[in-house]
Parts: sequence; C-alpha cells; structure tokens
Amino acid sequence: MSSKNRELSYSLAINEALHQIMAVDESVFLIGQGVKSPWYVGNTTTGLLEKFGQERIIDTPVSENAITGVAVGAAIAGMRPIVVHPRMDFMWYGLDPIINEAANWHYMFGGKGSVPVVIWAIINRGGEQAAQHSQSLQAIFAHIPGLKVVMPSTPADAKGLLIASIKDDNPVIFIDDRWLYKDIEEVPEELYSLPIGKGIIRKEGEDVTIAATSYMVNEAMKAAITLGKEGIRAEVIDIRTIKPIDEAIIFASVKKTGRLVIVDAAWKTCGIAAEISALVGENVFAYLKSPVIRVTLPDIPAPASRELERKYFISERDIIKSIKNRV
Repeated sequence: MSSKNRELSYSLAINEALHQIMAVDESVFLIGQGVKSPWYVGNTTTGLLEKFGQERIIDTPVSENAITGVAVGAAIAGMRPIVVHPRMDFMWYGLDPIINEAANWHYMFGGKGSVPVVIWAIINRGGEQAAQHSQSLQAIFAHIPGLKVVMPSTPADAKGLLIASIKDDNPVIFIDDRWLYKDIEEVPEELYSLPIGKGIIRKEGEDVTIAATSYMVNEAMKAAITLGKEGIRAEVIDIRTIKPIDEAIIFASVKKTGRLVIVDAAWKTCGIAAEISALVGENVFAYLKSPVIRVTLPDIPAPASRELERKYFISERDIIKSIKNRV
C-alpha cells in the first residue's frame, strides 16, 4: 500500500486509474456516451475532459454499435481505446465488433495482429429499473474465445485490474457494478496493475468454500461472518477474473473444505456458476462431501416492483440459507 495509506471509493479508484494511465500513455483514450456526465458514469471520469481534452475524452451520441466499432478499429490501428457502456444491457447492440472482430483478430492473423481495446461495462440494477436496465451479461462474454473478462469487487482491485486491462494487448471486458461505487478502502497511490486470471482468498475457512463474483463478494463476506458466529467456518474466494478463471485457487479450496457454494448475481442457466460447478465436477469431484450449490438470480427478467426486487436480488440471507441446508 501507499505510504500515505489514503482511502478511495471504488468509483474514484477507477477515476485515478484513468488519470494516471492517460498521463503516461498518449495512445489511451476514452470514448462513449455520457463520459462527461455523472448521470451516466458517476464520478469515474471526473476531471478527464478538462485534463486531456475532447480528442481523448470523446462523448458520443447513443450508438453502441458504432462507438464500439470505432474503438475496435482504433485498437487495430495501434491505439489503446477504452469504450464505456454506462448500461451493460445495451451492449447487445455492440456485439458484432466485439465478438466477430475484436475477439477473433489475433487468431485470424496468426498472432501478428492485436486489438488492445477495453470494453468497460457498467452494471446498473435495483431502484425499480426493471428488465431492460438490470442485466449482468458476463457469461455471454466469457463464452467467447479471444476475450478476457474481469469483475473486480474492491477499489484497489478496480484500479489495478483496469490498468492491467488497458495494458493488455488483446480485448478485455472490464465489468463493474454501480452498487460497488461507494465502497471505500486503502488504494495504492502509484500506478500499478494486478494479474488478470488470478483470484484471491478474502477469508480463510475450513467447512465450506464460497466463490463469489463482483458485489456478491461483499454479501459472501457478511454471510461468512454471520456463519462464523454459529460455528461454520466459511472460506471466501473473490473470483476477480471470470475468464481466464483461476481454477487452481478454487480447486485447492474445495480440496480443503469439501463443499462449494458459488454466488453470481446473474441468471442460473448456462452462467458463470454453472461453469465453475462443471470445472469442479470434472477435476476435484472426489473431494466433494455434498453437491455444489449455485446461488444466482432466477431465470426470469428483473422486476420493476421494489418489493419484488427484494426477493429477486441476492443477499447475505440467501447465501446463509443455502449453506445451512447442506453443511
């Protein structure tokens, strides 16, 4: 950590990462709708326009496919663009340049071409935003060869993984969640990166492994603390990178605890939780003392009613209930 031990919120850690990397690398630019609007991107881009100007902070009309295509083309030409999608839901419009172009380019050109683009996707949910504004689509992108997918859960990881994503020579889907933006912790002051593809153990335990993604790491930690008071020692793994996923850290934990609960705030069918469950079943099945549990959203669109939202979105209580049913 920095010698000053200063603290930053999740959103301001992203902001600092952008300021620092753009100051040292002129090939980096940010493009997207609302990059100068706190209504779209919170305070993640505060001060960037004033410091770097309109040529590198490009606010665009609403045209996800065109914006993403511009970024991918610029990356092929040698720039390092970051294209922001303030609502992940509308990335559907940009799938063609992401999947057909960015993801395939390195392979199609025999490793001689690269596409160093970061597609920054922001998940918005809750607040009665309903089905078209509440989707978590990480599994869609993790399915595609040629894409890396990261989902940091803490401010320090958000900064370090964003820097790593920008420096990567091929496309990275960087996914954050607005529910994390006010989280605060110590963040190193210097420019630094964290390795893509490495998870981290947030809490040691012996009885059950909880592997969680993004903001669900917070709920998993709360659940683990509550369970600890009842004598159940839960180990919490922050997945951090959805693809390539850190199989080793998951397998080692399952070998130790014999039980696995996977928590991912996205739909159940064909999701990240299903993939992790399959990996464990294929590789360390003999160590399991009970079936793998998936704690996910139900396979229905997000409701608009606040009361239904309380039932729909996952919380500490859902994790605890699932574990108590098996441990």
